[in-house]
Order: sequence, then structure tokens, then C-alpha cells
Amino acid sequence: MEQHIADLRKSYERDELDETASASKPLAQFEAWLQQAIAAHVPEPNAMTLATVGADGRPSTRIVLIKGLSDKGLDWYTNYNSRKGQELAGNPMAALQFHWVELERVVRIEGCVERIDDAKADAYFASRPLDSRLGAWASPQSQVISSRAVLVAQAARYAAQFALSPPRPPHWGGFRLVPDCWEFWQGRKSRLHDRLRYRLSEGQWLRERLAP
Repeated sequence: MEQHIADLRKSYERDELDETASASKPLAQFEAWLQQAIAAHVPEPNAMTLATVGADGRPSTRIVLIKGLSDKGLDWYTNYNSRKGQELAGNPMAALQFHWVELERVVRIEGCVERIDDAKADAYFASRPLDSRLGAWASPQSQVISSRAVLVAQAARYAAQFALSPPRPPHWGGFRLVPDCWEFWQGRKSRLHDRLRYRLSEGQWLRERLAP
């Protein structure tokens, strides 16, 4: 018998998160959790949901992959002409979320997004597999196309044009979210989850516990 979705439940009991065991700064806490996710062989530990808002006030989300991390922020790469690229051009405020199901953990990050400089984008683009570099040229991301055959034909066209050395397209590059708020969520029993928020206040990170 098919189980009703309202009856699906899970008790979270793997771990805990308290102030004494967490880092004083959010980047250090995130780096520790990310390395634990990688060590645990969580599928796609670098996958994150990116939320943006359009000029019409309509929010949208999609999965992107973190490709850089520093005290400056979190980096990813995409087509500037895509829906997310256009929305970020109009409203640079955005949010990211990591969900490591196997570890019963969520990390939420909010802040302002800026473009990564061209030299860094060029270097990352050159490190990508050839098919991915050609795909960046072939796909008019987020635009309506008549069929998959359009993409195949475009990929073949650019393969013939660029051979093994496609340059970075002018419409493709990197974004960086500069955080002003982080939240670390650890699932706990009885839905009494642990939530620690780090909020930037007068240049300092303020750590505070939120009710689940």
C-alpha cells in the first residue's frame, strides 16, 4: 500500500550542535562541516540551492555547485544571461542553502552577490572539461529552444570553431555571495533541532541560538 506523504516522518538523532562545540566564526564552522560531508561521502556535498528574486518580486531557486570558498565569500559559475544571472543583475541580494541529508544538517547563507573578476573566471573556465567549455557556448541558458537537437548542433558548431581551445564566453563567468548571515541547523530528536545563527553586526560576528 502506498504510504501517504503526511505520514512520512524521521527522527533526527545523529548529532548535536551547541555553542561550546561550534566555531566562533561562521566560515570555520562551515569549512568543518563541509569537510565532514566530503569525508562521509555525501552525494554532491558541494551542491547548494541558490535563491534569487526577480524584478516582479517572484522568487526562484536552482541547484549550483560551490567552486570557491574564502573569507570573501562563496563562489560559483554560470551564464550571466540565465534567469539567475539576470535576476542578480537587478537584485544582488540572494540566499544559499546546503542540505546534507545523511548528516541531518542544513546550512543557510544570506548576503549580497558580486561578480568574480575576469582573470579568476578565465582560470576556472580553462580548468573545466572540454565538453563543459563547449556547452557554455552551445546553451542559451534559460531560453526556450525547439528541441535538444538545437543544443547538439550548437555544440558541434563550436567544436568545429574552437577545436580543443574554446575561450571563456563573454556571457559566462563567476558570482560570489558575500555573507552577512549564516545559520547552521542540526536535526535533533522530537523536532527540538539545534539552530545557531551568525549575524554580522558592526563588523563582528554575533552568534545566537534560534528556536527550532
